[in-house]
Amino acid sequence: MDLQLTNKKALISGSTAGIGLAIAKRLAAEGAEVIVNGRTAERVDKAVAEIKSETGSQKVSGIIADFSKVDEIDALIKQLPAVDILVNNVAVFEPKEFGAITDADWMKFFEVNVLSGVRLSRAYFPKMLEQNWGRIIFISSESALQIPAEMIHYGTTKTAQLGVSRGLAELTKGSNVTVNTVLPGPTLSEGVGGFIQALAKNGNVTEEQVKEKFFAEIRPTSIIQRFTEPEEIASLVAYLASPLSSATNGAALRADGGVLKTAV
Repeated sequence: MDLQLTNKKALISGSTAGIGLAIAKRLAAEGAEVIVNGRTAERVDKAVAEIKSETGSQKVSGIIADFSKVDEIDALIKQLPAVDILVNNVAVFEPKEFGAITDADWMKFFEVNVLSGVRLSRAYFPKMLEQNWGRIIFISSESALQIPAEMIHYGTTKTAQLGVSRGLAELTKGSNVTVNTVLPGPTLSEGVGGFIQALAKNGNVTEEQVKEKFFAEIRPTSIIQRFTEPEEIASLVAYLASPLSSATNGAALRADGGVLKTAV
C-alpha cells in the first residue's frame, strides 16, 4: 500500500532508539523526509546513518535538542520552522515508589513528557492549518488509562497527553489537519530492555524469566502475552501520518496487545 508520504517532512522527537527510531525508519522507507532528534550529536549521527543504511533513503537528517531545556527547544524550532508531520514521542520513565517521587521528579516528567509536545505543537500547528494539511501524533501509553502503581508520575503525564491531543483536534474542524494519539502497550524499547536486564541480574534469573513474570504478575491482562516490538507501533503511526487516515481525528488508538480490558 502506498501511504502517499513521499516528500512529506516529518520530525520525530526522541528518535535515536526504540519506538522513535522505528517510526523514523518506517516514515523514511515510505518516502518521507525525516528529521531525527536526540540529545547528543553522537546518538543522532548514529541513528541517521542507520536509517539511511536500512531504508536506502538519503532524505534523513538530525537535529539535537534536550527537551528538558527550553532554550534548546527554541533553537530546534528556529532551525526547523515548519513540518508536515510531527510525532511527539520523546519521554522519560522511571519506576519509583510514590512517596519517593519528589517535586523535581514531577516537574521533570511534565517538562519532557507533556510540555515537549505542547511546545512543538504550538510552533507547528498554526502553519499546518495555514497550508490546510498536517499530522500531529502523540505517543502516549496504555499507562495513560491504567496508571501503573510503580510509576504514577509517568502514567499521569501520559494521561495529560490525551487531553492535549484531543483539545488540539477540536481546533482542526473543517481542515485537513488531524491530531491523534497512539497508546502502545509494554514495548521492548531501549529503556525497557535495560530495565529487564537489571531485574534479571539482580534476581539472578534469565531475561526470559523476567519477561514471563512481567506478564504473569504485572500485566496479566495482556492478550498477546509478550512485549510489543517498536516496529509494530511504527506501522500504526505511519498510517496515521498518511493522507489515507484523513477520517481519523481526535482519536486514541491502541497498540497495547490487549492489555486494556475495555471494548473501546
